[in-house]
Amino acid sequence: MRLVDPFPLGRAHTRRAKPVGERGTPGSCLCVTFLGRFYQSLKDDNVEFTPASIEKELLKSCREAKGKENRLCYYIGATSDAATKIINEVSKPMSHHIPVEKICEKLKKKDSQICELKYDKQIDLSTADLRKLRVKELRRILDDWGEACKGCAEKSDFIRRIHELMPKYAPRAAGARADL
Repeated sequence: MRLVDPFPLGRAHTRRAKPVGERGTPGSCLCVTFLGRFYQSLKDDNVEFTPASIEKELLKSCREAKGKENRLCYYIGATSDAATKIINEVSKPMSHHIPVEKICEKLKKKDSQICELKYDKQIDLSTADLRKLRVKELRRILDDWGEACKGCAEKSDFIRRIHELMPKYAPRAAGARADL
């Protein structure tokens, strides 16, 4: 009797590949995107690449950061309320022009929460039906714009506020929605 190999290509080929965007794939980590933008801004502003100057600029950038980027700053200790300070784990390697991917890998070893942060999916305001979105998503749109909805109790209040502010923050979407 002849035996048939159930894994002719080996067991490695039977594993399911991770879809793009899951943990571990390049570019999925918010850390890489944020620090990449930060590094580019240092180069554009001709900042001296010393750990002290990078740390100073990082603290300045983190003061302006919002949402999940602010959470990343908290994790690395670049906010005033941070419990730990591993900011030197960013400033020292960056002063030696080490790629941000490598910096984020080392940060992940120190605090695994760092690479669990991911950007939220962007909502296309020109085609999205705001009535079908959750209040949480409507709130996030306003937060991204740096606006609040004081006195909003109903979903319709949030939708009305977004329609009021759309020409200011998303003029293309406002123009596209005028046809609807």
